[in-house]
Amino acid sequence: MREQPISSLPGIPVLLFIILALLGAGALFIGGVSTANPLLIIGAVVTGLVLLVCLGGFYMVEPNQTAVLSLFGKYVGTVNEPGLRWNNPFYSAKKVSLRVRNFESGRLKVNELEGSPIEIAAVIVWEVVDSAEAVYNVDDYESFVHIQSESALRAMATSYPYDQHEDGQISLRSHPNEISQHLKEQLDERLTTAGVNVIDARISHLAYSPEIAQAMLQRQQANAVVAARTRIVYGAVSMVEMALEELKKAGVVELDEERKANMVSNLLVVLCSDRATQPVVNTGSLY
Repeated sequence: MREQPISSLPGIPVLLFIILALLGAGALFIGGVSTANPLLIIGAVVTGLVLLVCLGGFYMVEPNQTAVLSLFGKYVGTVNEPGLRWNNPFYSAKKVSLRVRNFESGRLKVNELEGSPIEIAAVIVWEVVDSAEAVYNVDDYESFVHIQSESALRAMATSYPYDQHEDGQISLRSHPNEISQHLKEQLDERLTTAGVNVIDARISHLAYSPEIAQAMLQRQQANAVVAARTRIVYGAVSMVEMALEELKKAGVVELDEERKANMVSNLLVVLCSDRATQPVVNTGSLY
């Protein structure tokens, strides 16, 4: 079902017309009673009843709001003009807000791609773009948005690991923009049938579950230590290689393989040690 615009009459002029017509019917009724003319009386009563029924055709449409009209269960059309409007009094009008809305999902406990339990929540920004679909394709479009948002968030969280373990791997913690885009696509796919457009979807809370949080913290710390050590060793090897090259180029001292090995060992100890080294000055010969 697609939205079909329908025209409506401005409410103020119609209201003034009905008031004047009621006054005229009242005058006609008084004239019929005074002249004892039953036709005038009947005409005035019928006219008054019709005008009173017409009063049921008024409804208010606020800015950024639509009125979905139906006649005995059949969709008639949608009115977009704001203000006091008038249509067939037998039409029923259901108001639908087109304003931008947002909500934060509850904290969901799910298993990420590698099976670790995590807590995740998201902020969803959405709006209705098709009033007819929002009213007739689903029972309650607001509840539908909330439930489908949680479902999409669960599906997205199980598709990625919490942390990045390989270069180029997308994870929940390291790639917020890519994750948000994927979540938005999931929501668009699920909510398009309800006439809803998702403007933005972003993770608002992400953490390991309390029962494994301490273990995962130790794992992250261990990974950080290994990464730091790897970088230190790489830098130390580069510096030792540069030192040997510079000594050889300057011709300061000729080193045989044993002396080179001893020098490399000492430099690596100094450069890779956690604490300040205590140098021992050798005043003799290695031989």
